[in-house]
Amino acid sequence: MNLSIALAALWGISANVLAMIPSKDNHWTRAYVLIAVGIPILGYVTLQNGPWIGLIVLAAGMSVLRWPVIYLGRWVRRMVGE
Repeated sequence: MNLSIALAALWGISANVLAMIPSKDNHWTRAYVLIAVGIPILGYVTLQNGPWIGLIVLAAGMSVLRWPVIYLGRWVRRMVGE
């Protein structure tokens, strides 16, 4: 296992641990931090392992952070619909 996959796995474990801890703001602050940390890791995975593995890691990250993705999709639909 190379370093980029190990970092992605560590990101996934930390995302799950952070989701188990109670939060007053519905975990949005943690989601922003996970997104900020996850984007460079995703780029590193894609650089080392190719675009197909990068897409798999992207799908895994999107399944963990599904609500920011849902809200982004709603926002894009509103902007396109205007």
